Amino acid sequence: MADEQKPQPKKEREPKGPRPEGAKPEGTKSEGQRPRSAQAGASPQGQKPQAQKPQGGGAKGGQKAAPARDDEPQVPVTVANLKDRYEREIKPQLRGEFSYGNVMQVPRMEKVILNIGLGEAISNPKAMDAAAGDLATITGQRAVVTRSRKAISNFRLRKGMPIGLKVTLRGYRMWHFLEKLLTTALPRIRDFQGVPDRSFDGRGNYSLGLREQLVFPEIEYDKIDRLRGMEITLVTTARTDEEGRRLLQLLGMPFRRSA
Repeated sequence: MADEQKPQPKKEREPKGPRPEGAKPEGTKSEGQRPRSAQAGASPQGQKPQAQKPQGGGAKGGQKAAPARDDEPQVPVTVANLKDRYEREIKPQLRGEFSYGNVMQVPRMEKVILNIGLGEAISNPKAMDAAAGDLATITGQRAVVTRSRKAISNFRLRKGMPIGLKVTLRGYRMWHFLEKLLTTALPRIRDFQGVPDRSFDGRGNYSLGLREQLVFPEIEYDKIDRLRGMEITLVTTARTDEEGRRLLQLLGMPFRRSA
């Protein structure tokens, strides 16, 4: 009989326990080895390869491109002219005439207020919309509705009813409107001989009344329902009427010459 094959003894498994430091489990790859997808340059699933940014930016030499001029606010040319003339010529002249110790004491324009009283709005509410449209066309700013503070039975007026409109201009809109008023609107008044120089309030502020809105070139005669007057108040930082009068004279206000 052939020799009987003896069964080989089974290898004893190693007891499970904590691995020594530095040892790695079987089946792991060393640090020097990389997966084939990384070696071939393929990106992992679900991620797109990042595009390399061109060096130096869009402009030459790595400098940022200048912003477009269309994004800058468009300021009317007349505003720069009037404000420049005030800063360069009028302010030094006023400081020399009145001997101001500090440049902040020199009078300057603070704001311009346009006001329209609409008593007809009690019986004709549509007049309010027409007047608001005229003010918006003239000033480029939406008007604020003014309401009555008390009730008057003789005029059929109740408290809180809309009876007027007003617009307050500051900044470049103020300078633009002031330039338009002095150079275009006032000379269009029929038989114009100048504005009175006694309409100051004692604190350097000047008020002027216009009988119709047609003196402004933006208003077309065919598109208005009726003629409306308005009151214009020029608010300055002058402390006296003499300082305010001199400021407006240098800005170009055509005061009436006394006989």
